[in-house]
Amino acid sequence: MILMVLTVGLTASAQSKREVVRERVDNALRKNYEKGSYDTLYMKRPDSKLTLKLRGNLSGYYMHSKFNENGVRYDAKVNTDTRGTISAAATYYGVTAGLALNPARLSGKNKDIEFNINAYGNRFGLEANYQEAKTLSGDIKYNDGSIHVNKGDMKLTLITVTGYYAFNHRHFSYPAAFTQSYIQKRSAGSWLVGATYQGGKIKTTDDAPAEWGKTSTTMHTFAIGGGYGYNFVTGKWLFHASAQPTLIVFNDIDIEENGIKRDGKTHFPEVITNTRAAIVYNFSQKYFVGSTFLFNTTLLGDNDDYARQTKWRARAFFGIRL
Repeated sequence: MILMVLTVGLTASAQSKREVVRERVDNALRKNYEKGSYDTLYMKRPDSKLTLKLRGNLSGYYMHSKFNENGVRYDAKVNTDTRGTISAAATYYGVTAGLALNPARLSGKNKDIEFNINAYGNRFGLEANYQEAKTLSGDIKYNDGSIHVNKGDMKLTLITVTGYYAFNHRHFSYPAAFTQSYIQKRSAGSWLVGATYQGGKIKTTDDAPAEWGKTSTTMHTFAIGGGYGYNFVTGKWLFHASAQPTLIVFNDIDIEENGIKRDGKTHFPEVITNTRAAIVYNFSQKYFVGSTFLFNTTLLGDNDDYARQTKWRARAFFGIRL
């Protein structure tokens, strides 16, 4: 009997300690979640601590370039396969955990790799993307001939990191459009300032035709600039649009052909533009649905040596607040 009482007492004590720890963690997360300086007439936090979301994602890459090489005029257009994933995420007081599934990769049809890290705040925000793709395909035209690029002939590696600062962060909320961790109550906009880093490499693989030789182009750019974003609220709808053009202040391009290296041409001005859009519909305080769109476009060169590449992502989602 004494042993049973001691066992029950120890169990209750352990449960009590776990409850105390859980409550302390919960309170710390809640205080961090609720802090911040914003006008409650324009935005608010949802009346819930847990948000569940199911998301469908599409992404891709496209490049168009024109250049002269040894007196030959080239016009190249290539793109990756559209990558589709299904993901689920749970957010508890602003801390998110998620899981993504790529059906095409599981079936072996698409082995491209992509990682995204997004941190949206009312004042500051960051987007980071890493892409590794072997599904580039398209055509390269030259004079009176053309070359077809098959999937697997070339490999693309691309890293893009962009950040923003919103001046009117007390009234305008990026998270309301992209993470739904805030609810925009009234229409508002803000001037933005930010920076973008982009680094990448395109090279031929061992599967490319032997006559192509071994070629690669490596790029590192850094750009700074500003823009404007606006959240338009009407009834239960939120429409977001923003553009953040940035001027490239550092650009390093290295080209290697069969072991011979040279510097690529640069031309001022060159720009990287980050464009975002979103639509959110709140059925109620509990249910919402929407979609987001991100476009990162880089313009390099001039009319003679020209390159434009676009990295894009589209997402549709359905969420429940508990």
